[in-house]
Amino acid sequence: MHRLIVFCRKDYASTVICEALSEQGGWDDYGSDDLCTYLRRGDDLLMQLPEKHLYADDLDKRAEAMGFRPDVVIFPSVHSSGSGMPALTVHPIGNYNDAEYGGKDRTLVKAAPHSMSASLRAIRDECTLEGFNICFEVTHHGPWLETPTYFIEIGSDMTNWTRKDAGELQASVIRDTVPSEYPVLIGVGGGHYAPRFTEVALGFKADFGHMLPNYQMENRSDEEISLMLSHAAEASGTELAYLHRKSMKGPQAQRIKALGESLGLQWVRSEDLEPLTEN
Repeated sequence: MHRLIVFCRKDYASTVICEALSEQGGWDDYGSDDLCTYLRRGDDLLMQLPEKHLYADDLDKRAEAMGFRPDVVIFPSVHSSGSGMPALTVHPIGNYNDAEYGGKDRTLVKAAPHSMSASLRAIRDECTLEGFNICFEVTHHGPWLETPTYFIEIGSDMTNWTRKDAGELQASVIRDTVPSEYPVLIGVGGGHYAPRFTEVALGFKADFGHMLPNYQMENRSDEEISLMLSHAAEASGTELAYLHRKSMKGPQAQRIKALGESLGLQWVRSEDLEPLTEN
């Protein structure tokens, strides 16, 4: 698998993660273009980007112009939160509604469910840092790319963004994680930090793609919600969906289920999934 790893120099966590990746060795100079410089190690290309990544569309095409066609794009990045809670997160990207932070309005970037979910499990398995919340975040923000993409992050403030130990952990996850091959689900419901989808991915053989939280569906018509569900399933490459039932009232859950079924989605419950085997 050819992977494009985007090193954003204006992002503190991207810097600490990608510097740890570089220190692992084995990288060779791969040239530069009018914006970026490149290093390559085997099937990985490290793109060093001087500008803010949320608004840097079509980076996959820029790599292709250098003769490298990625199968997946990985963005090491900061995760920001007013709480400042230490966090290690992964998430897909795109916008269900207006594009307030890069990307395109009402457009999702293809998810990378197998790589992203395997990365979440690897973070859980390898983390020895105290006090960190390990979780998915739901789909949000840019940039726009045509290649399957996910973010891998350190949160939630400067104290944690610049931690060398957190950067080394995420760098090792990027270097060593092998994509899983479990059924792909979209997640529907819940809040921004997707606790139920995180629990399912860490406990069962299920790889999550796009996740559609309750706040994106508030005050939206059936047509709008159906379009979000359709976009999430298409950009994740699946017809399977998992509903966080306890995050919404019964009538709302029935409404979402009916809309999904009208689109041909198949709702999956935890009991339908095979538990992960303990090592």
